Amino acid sequence: MAARPKQPHSAIETRLQQPVKASVKADVDRDISPNAIYFVLVLTAIIYSRALTNGFTYMDDDYYILKNYYLRDLSLHGVWAIFTHFYSFNYHPLTTLSNLAEYTLFKLNPLPYHFFNVLLHLLNTWLVYMLAESLSRKRLTAVVVSALFAIHPMHVESVAWVAERKDVLYSAFYLSSALFYLRYIDNGYKKNYYVISLLLFVGSLLSKSAAVTLPVLFVAIDLYRGRKISTAAIMEKVPFLLLSILFGILAIMSQNSGGAINDLSTSYSALTRLFLFTGGLASYVTRAVAPIGLSAIHYFPDTNVTSLPWYYYLSLPFTLLLGWLVTRRSAYRKDVLFGSAFFLITISVMLQVITVGSAIIAERYTYLSYIGLFYIVGQYISALWLTKHRSIVVAAGAFVLVTFSIQSWARIGIWKDSNVLFTDIVEKDPNNWRNCFVYYYWGISHSSENNFTAALEDYSMAIKLKPDYEHAYRGRGLVHDALHDPKAAVADYNAAIAIDPNIAETYSSRGWAYYELGDKRSALNDLNHAIAIDPKCSEAYNSRGWAYYEAGDIKAAMADFDKAILLSPSFAKPYFNRAAIKVNSNDLKGGIDDYTYLISIYPTDSVAYYDRGIALLNMNDPKACDDLKRALELGNRDALKMVQQHCR
Repeated sequence: MAARPKQPHSAIETRLQQPVKASVKADVDRDISPNAIYFVLVLTAIIYSRALTNGFTYMDDDYYILKNYYLRDLSLHGVWAIFTHFYSFNYHPLTTLSNLAEYTLFKLNPLPYHFFNVLLHLLNTWLVYMLAESLSRKRLTAVVVSALFAIHPMHVESVAWVAERKDVLYSAFYLSSALFYLRYIDNGYKKNYYVISLLLFVGSLLSKSAAVTLPVLFVAIDLYRGRKISTAAIMEKVPFLLLSILFGILAIMSQNSGGAINDLSTSYSALTRLFLFTGGLASYVTRAVAPIGLSAIHYFPDTNVTSLPWYYYLSLPFTLLLGWLVTRRSAYRKDVLFGSAFFLITISVMLQVITVGSAIIAERYTYLSYIGLFYIVGQYISALWLTKHRSIVVAAGAFVLVTFSIQSWARIGIWKDSNVLFTDIVEKDPNNWRNCFVYYYWGISHSSENNFTAALEDYSMAIKLKPDYEHAYRGRGLVHDALHDPKAAVADYNAAIAIDPNIAETYSSRGWAYYELGDKRSALNDLNHAIAIDPKCSEAYNSRGWAYYEAGDIKAAMADFDKAILLSPSFAKPYFNRAAIKVNSNDLKGGIDDYTYLISIYPTDSVAYYDRGIALLNMNDPKACDDLKRALELGNRDALKMVQQHCR
């Protein structure tokens, strides 16, 4: 006897089992204004306006913006260098180009950097709306998905953190490429849509290597749309797949070049690594619903304990339960499968299968992946909208909208500056020894502000948490140097070298401390050793150049300063040193050229203006007073006397 068809259990299932007809779509969208997306965009702009008052942080912003010498060279050679080199263990040339444009126009004013991040987030919100509407053919689904994407607190990190420009930029290309792929399959496979999708994919890859997942997502879209997996459908993915493989290799090479890839097998057993994997996955899913305990860093559990926290063990049955819910037969199965596939595909390269860094999860990794989970919610709400439960949907939606908006507003404020951010990280996990890394970067931040007392405390706390932390010893040594205590500096450098005797920068720093102590033989030995370890150590060349200059060997000094500048075009000290030699050798024009270049990359450096003003004064150039007055405006005390004497 033939099996009887299974009857739906509810009005929702009845609606979901019916084909999506034009009349059904009209019913769903009848009460949803086409202008609803503009409400979402305005609300998002209001929430993220708080980011416009934030500054830079010493958590990657210093590397990508403040100290990034690639941003100082707007020339064909500089652009070529961006595309042909890794920087800070990453390869994302389009992202660097966007920062280059901002630096060229606005220097180190943080406002434009934050503004462009927010602008990209607004663009991505609109793209998410368009993508969700194209996939579901329901305006309500599109509004729900775009609203959750726009205001979810887990997405704040990708937008409010300047260094995460790569996240919002690659997502814009990624979503645009997916939209044009949908147009390609919905409009008779027209080649122009295919080509545009491929070009946008290249833009996404050049912005962040995480874009490599897009070809797999296209397969999921094909299946969701009911497209047959034919030879032609497979072949059209080949160019995308080859590009993914190429950029995947580049990503591994770039991360490996800085030692960012970790081998967990030395710290955790295979079974423990399984719980770490499911724990990370479960954390992403639960925080999509309840975004609590947010932090810029979510550390791996301590390797010094015998067992993991309880929730890691619970994560395995929880993940298995989620798998059963996703795959079980239901009227909602197709949307659940697609949304889950979207989530897993886009987050797959970030699930720490290949371990990078010290964080088990990162909030920024949800920026694209949560779209899949939000799509499931959007489709469910669209079905629920046609039942008597509409008032519940409206009330729940309003509650989520208000709650997430308040959370995101508060979270954006955490990214105000280094002090606020680092305080939040430490307070969220105060007993974790890995906070040593936070204190280390905190020390760098305080040093940059000349708050050396606080910097000493930061580095000392980092060493207390991790007694074999070589970088913290060197950082503290640099502070002792800045406080004119070379003896204490040498002691810290000795400790750092005892931990790791192969770091060129430590020998370079100790060499300069020896020089200040008057031990020039030991100084040259250390500086030469630093260069032998790393022939690209510009700091060592600069210090050795000054040692040569003091010894009267002008030719050797100039050669070292030239080498330091060649290796680090934005390194200020060798420019000052080389310019001083040129001026003292009556090469005033050569010295002025060096000062002019320094001013172009450091427009608020009062010493550069003062020194160039003095050189121009020696040439009887009336522009000297402009420089001296500018130096005075920037707080240079020596400039006051010169202005009074020569600029009336």
